[in-house]
Amino acid sequence: MKQGTGISTSLTAILSTVVSISCCLPLGFAAALGAGTASALFTTVRPWFLGLAIALIVFGFWQQHRAKKCDVRGRLLGNVLLWAAVIVVLGMILFPQQIAGFIADKFYETGR
Repeated sequence: MKQGTGISTSLTAILSTVVSISCCLPLGFAAALGAGTASALFTTVRPWFLGLAIALIVFGFWQQHRAKKCDVRGRLLGNVLLWAAVIVVLGMILFPQQIAGFIADKFYETGR
């Protein structure tokens, strides 16, 4: 069985946390995507997405630990992405409104 480096797990954890803050994005952005009801849906499933992100990060650390026992290439990139995922997930858990506001402001500025 080939052991991975945790790269896919890290990227999935980051994607999961980004999806979890979509409840906090302004309604205009959700409407532009054609998902007016996405806010209500994502608000109810936000804890599940955050839990999934945490579980995927734990799984990524486990994969990294297992990869140390083998000569697996790409461990440095896997470590960097895994720690980036930890930072993104913690940011989404601790500061969801601030991050959603920052993202909404950036999209609004480019839409002018």
